[in-house]
Amino acid sequence: MTVVTAQPMQPATFSLVEEHLGLPIKIAFAPRAGVANLINRGYEQRQDLVTEIIEEMPLDEAAIATAAGSIGNATDLLQLARQTPVIRLVNMILFEALRRRASDIHVHPLETRLVIRFRIDGMLLDAFSPPLSLASAISSRLKVMTELDIANRHSPQDGHTTVRIGSHKIDIRMSVIPTIYGERIVLRLLDQSQTQLSLDQVGMSPEMQRQLISLIDRPNGMVLVTGPTGSGKTTTLYAALGKVDRGSRNVMTIEDPVEYHLEGISQMQVNPKRNVTFATGLRSLLRQDPDVILVGEIRDKETAELAIQASLTGHLVLATLHTNDAPSAIPRLVDIGVPPYLITSSLLGVLAQRLLRRVCKTCGGTGKDTSGTEATARCEACYGTGYKGRLAVYEIMLMTEELRRLTAQNADAITLADAAKRAGFANMHVDAEDKARAGITTMEEIKRVLF
Repeated sequence: MTVVTAQPMQPATFSLVEEHLGLPIKIAFAPRAGVANLINRGYEQRQDLVTEIIEEMPLDEAAIATAAGSIGNATDLLQLARQTPVIRLVNMILFEALRRRASDIHVHPLETRLVIRFRIDGMLLDAFSPPLSLASAISSRLKVMTELDIANRHSPQDGHTTVRIGSHKIDIRMSVIPTIYGERIVLRLLDQSQTQLSLDQVGMSPEMQRQLISLIDRPNGMVLVTGPTGSGKTTTLYAALGKVDRGSRNVMTIEDPVEYHLEGISQMQVNPKRNVTFATGLRSLLRQDPDVILVGEIRDKETAELAIQASLTGHLVLATLHTNDAPSAIPRLVDIGVPPYLITSSLLGVLAQRLLRRVCKTCGGTGKDTSGTEATARCEACYGTGYKGRLAVYEIMLMTEELRRLTAQNADAITLADAAKRAGFANMHVDAEDKARAGITTMEEIKRVLF
């Protein structure tokens, strides 16, 4: 094998290449720019670049100090991003975030300091505060990883990458915005290797499970799951899809991004750059002879009307929508531009949900170490918060003849909620209070989320 290099005096590297290839190599010398162009072209051809992160150790002060010391002599942004201490520091931040079960990482430059925060169980917590001089190095390294323009520091950018940390494959979505003190970065972490949840694990009561399964067993119609961003709607839909007979029914999804990988279904990723939107993707899915379609999010009139038409032509459509509760899903669809007569003939039911933190089983919610040792005062399982993990609280509104009649009359959410209550609808406060009485969550948590 002939290997082209711009740095021929690296025998250890060439030995490693020979070992990987399993055959001897012949070295050919070439200009640095030519080699760099070839490497860049190779990376461009690999759309999903998986970076291996092998730093399996908690973040320490020495790593921060080393990285801070190393950036003083670097002026080139790309050189800065490729320095070993900076790479190591960013890898450690990602590893620590995964170790603490964080869903997001916030890199927030302030006037005199840089704050790195983790969102754990829905709460934003300060993780550590490296020197402000590291802000540009961390920003440049993350931009290189997510293939963004490192020279552009004055306009918002979005990018994504995939990294492997141990046995976990993590999908990272990155958003950068310029602020008066520097670039503020938020990373959304999606652990693709996590196991698929069941309806029991997400906290759904047996009675609600029975109602939801009766809806997803229907041959056609539309079921909506509503709630704000990050309230676990997709997780619930996938837990419900686990109950669908995927052997006899063709299940297809269109999502942005694909968060879970479920065996026996076909999943499609939204990609606006290539004209794959929810609307265009849904049109294509309908030509694939589907029985069940999951639409990641209804955002506009076109997607809403296509989803409803699909439900009227013999398909079961499961979709998410952003509303505060189940009854307000109907006025929201009307607001998007869907005619009420289409809603009455297609909608089977609406599930609304929120996420509450679970009481930590290790310390019983006290946040203190109960093992009897004096060494640590706080519970290490929940980092002293008293909560570990989350569960969902639900309300489910089944469409009745009265609700269909009120929908056709353009009734508001309050009128619809009153009619639903007369038919047995109970709002999510009832479910939440049942879970607080069972000791799974607390009344303080219910007040924080639901009031």
